[in-house]
Amino acid sequence: MVKDYSKNYNDLTKLMDELGTKIPDTMKGFNDLHKASIAEGVLPTKTKELIALGIAITVRCDGCIAFHVHDALKAGATSEEIMETISVAILMGGGPAMVYGCEAMAALGQFVVLEQ
Repeated sequence: MVKDYSKNYNDLTKLMDELGTKIPDTMKGFNDLHKASIAEGVLPTKTKELIALGIAITVRCDGCIAFHVHDALKAGATSEEIMETISVAILMGGGPAMVYGCEAMAALGQFVVLEQ
């Protein structure tokens, strides 16, 4: 079964927007936290997105993988940097992270093709 990570990204974006209409205070708080956490600082946004991707892999979150592969590329991460992030996630998460690392690699392949 091949997942469509671009569709997953777009579907989740729409659902989060809808969720924002139903629980606006919570979603505003989450969005503010996200913006503050990913903003340029001592660590560049690209590094923060790679950290988030590594965590997404280890906690086995398909939607998070779609978002953070997409956003890491948007922040300037290379395919090689994403692959090294997958490697570290496997170190920290073992076999299950290896499976989700494969998912992240598939997402990377899909998003890179879309950018070309």
